[in-house]
Amino acid sequence: MSEAEALVLEDYGRLERRALPLPPIGADDALLRVEACGLCGSDHEVFTGRMRWPVGFIPGHETVGVLEKVGAAAAERWGVREGDRVAVGNRRACRDCPRCRDGDLAGCERFDPRESYGMIPVSTAPGLWGGYASHHYLAPESVVHRVPDGLDPVTATLFNPLAAGHTWAAEVPRTRPGEVVAVLGPGVRGICAAVAAKAAGARFVLVTGHGERDAARLRTASELGADLVVDVARDDPVEALEAATGGLADVVVDATADAPEAFGQSLRLAGRGARVVCAGVRGDGVTATCEPDLIMSRELRVMGVRGVSTDAPGRALDLLGSGRFPFGAVSTRVAGFGDVARLLLTMAGKTEEAPPLHAVFVPGTAP
Repeated sequence: MSEAEALVLEDYGRLERRALPLPPIGADDALLRVEACGLCGSDHEVFTGRMRWPVGFIPGHETVGVLEKVGAAAAERWGVREGDRVAVGNRRACRDCPRCRDGDLAGCERFDPRESYGMIPVSTAPGLWGGYASHHYLAPESVVHRVPDGLDPVTATLFNPLAAGHTWAAEVPRTRPGEVVAVLGPGVRGICAAVAAKAAGARFVLVTGHGERDAARLRTASELGADLVVDVARDDPVEALEAATGGLADVVVDATADAPEAFGQSLRLAGRGARVVCAGVRGDGVTATCEPDLIMSRELRVMGVRGVSTDAPGRALDLLGSGRFPFGAVSTRVAGFGDVARLLLTMAGKTEEAPPLHAVFVPGTAP
């Protein structure tokens, strides 16, 4: 096989199937045969043009596959060998800048987030920079994680949202065993945040949603271990949490999208000395309404997060492989080259179909 098949975002709303040559692999890089690639919220936002980004690239930054070719130096650096199934971190790392030397590969100073996998133009050789393809080129600066034996590639693509959940709900707020955690938003990252909080030892986890659109997702949150789910369109989550626990949350994670009122709600759910992690995106120009005095009177620590930490994907894969949580409860829809565009539109709410919690591109899937 001398060519790879790939989907190139040629214009907003238009993915073009193209053949690209497979690159030669030296001592320091690798070629991955893509088995599955998760579809992120940013994927459908760029596809529909809601998020403006220069087109002409292969999307996909939640990639899992098998190392078809790997150079000796790359294999030693990454601790892998040909034939291993790996998950690919979306950010590259030079391993030489101050942040990399401190172990913060996810914050590498050399590589801008705009140079992440799934965003690099095909005009930049060798072009295979994203997961919507049969093959993915792995540059020397790649960060890869071995997938545990027995973990199937579609489930393994949850490594990215679960890594976010671990970063937001466990690592950044330093969640301790016995604490109460509230998670706002039952999207895949919100549910993964609830799982991560439970894995960190939280004694009680609340997950909120809004209206009928979130009903099935709240049921999934319960199946994955949430102790209480609340539809905020009907019930006050603060009253519900106080009734269930006798108090408020030690950690609050706002993982909502396009919900300006959620920030104020996160402050009201936070108890004295709580840590409030803001991970949700409101949208450009949106002003949130809240009670700022709660930050002072309750001595809150309010923190913003973007992306995931260096170690989080590996921890996520270990948790996925452990079988501790029933990730089979997560509704998943798979699409191939011919129908991934429609799945992206469904995720964006532009078809009559209900969007799945977890969407995945698999190259071999018909049509």
